[in-house]
Amino acid sequence: MPDIALTYIGGPTALLEYGGVRFLTDPTFDAPQTYEPRNGFAHTKTHGPALAPSELGAVDLALVSHHHHGDNLDILGAALLRDLPLTISTTKAAEDLGGTVVGLEPWASVQVGKVTITAVPALHGPPGSEGRGPVIGFVLRTAEAPSVYVSGDNASLPYVKSIAERFGKIDISLLFAGAARIPVAEGELTLSSADAVLAAGILASDTVVGLHTEDWAHLTESREDFRRAFAGEGRYVETPRAHRVILRKT
Repeated sequence: MPDIALTYIGGPTALLEYGGVRFLTDPTFDAPQTYEPRNGFAHTKTHGPALAPSELGAVDLALVSHHHHGDNLDILGAALLRDLPLTISTTKAAEDLGGTVVGLEPWASVQVGKVTITAVPALHGPPGSEGRGPVIGFVLRTAEAPSVYVSGDNASLPYVKSIAERFGKIDISLLFAGAARIPVAEGELTLSSADAVLAAGILASDTVVGLHTEDWAHLTESREDFRRAFAGEGRYVETPRAHRVILRKT
């Protein structure tokens, strides 16, 4: 079984090599810009990606936590999906985007090669934020490698607890953080760095990677905040942009 590796591209976007499958998380490839307002708020992208789509090599599928916010699926990211053999996202994304997008409800699974991909619940904000639209995370499992959690834009620790109750220990967690805030919504829309530490503890994860901690103006905490929160924990893995990092040898 190949090693588990991750190449960080920027924002929520990374190329994850797991179980012989190459996964792309929440594709965002646009140049810095301010987008047209959606639901009363205009997202501003502050930095572009470390790699262009043409530099990724073969991608087997994308994991898209949700499609209705540009900081998780921007213009070039959405265009890229049309060239991929498979995208797994919410049922609403499958309905809206069509093509090769397969929608999953929470706790539903699909098999890709030797990897079982299970959609897991996510809440994009504090309790009562369901109206912001459907969001999911993902748990990846195979008999030959440690398990992986890709949180997507989840801010709910109770949902993390439900994942731990269902699966037990999750060895590797890719946690979307940054404590996102916007003027038209109450509370943090993604994990704070402190809550990311709690989430990793709930899942008993030995390895933690921070995503969604930079490149967008509405994030109130930084990549450095995430790093400091895990200082001394021994589980945080630094992932420089555009560098392939081995998360676990298998």
